[in-house]
Amino acid sequence: MHEYPTSSTPPTTEPSPRPSKGSDAGAVRRRHIGLLVFDGVEELDAIGPWEVLSSWTREHPEDGWDVFCMSVHGGPVVGAKALVPGAHHSTETAPQLDVLIHPGGPGTRPMLDDPEHLEWVRNARRDVPLLASVCTGSLVYAAAGLLTGRRATTHWASLNHLAELDPTVITDVRSRFVDDGDLITSAGVSAGIDMALHLVARLAGPDRAREVRRDIQYDPMPPI
Repeated sequence: MHEYPTSSTPPTTEPSPRPSKGSDAGAVRRRHIGLLVFDGVEELDAIGPWEVLSSWTREHPEDGWDVFCMSVHGGPVVGAKALVPGAHHSTETAPQLDVLIHPGGPGTRPMLDDPEHLEWVRNARRDVPLLASVCTGSLVYAAAGLLTGRRATTHWASLNHLAELDPTVITDVRSRFVDDGDLITSAGVSAGIDMALHLVARLAGPDRAREVRRDIQYDPMPPI
């Protein structure tokens, strides 16, 4: 039977439950995965992980996790191929994140020189226990200085660009995703599905990840 995809590095850390800010100081709040969407996002970079993670969190709320999409302004965006994904929150109004997923796509190109967005990413690094990216989302992390000396990957056509942005990055040219502890990067487009299943395995166990994989009938067998 097809197993959920694995990386060349085993998981090392995961977000821990945090006390809620209510009257019951001992209560454990639900944990949140935020998926960033933006103009020019590569649709499957976002929708692939969304399918995996929303299938998991909807079918198994007892695991204590929720996932939502967010955009800078809180409204819909126009994807790279003209799909118009919506957002549940703005980046300002989103709940406290335990995991941030930054997809790629042509919309990441202007982000590489956008001081405001890069500072937002750096702030996320300080506040969010686990960051992940799909495709050229890792270029944004590199431009923000988050991948210095770290193992990482990206879309095959952008591996050289990743090295140019930060020559200290240890680029993995073979893996579908790279788990480097508190930072997970994945290769292009469909690799985000593998990365998201790996996230489920880290956060809820391999058996749950296999269950989600079966539910969405993800068993890649390319016809050509």
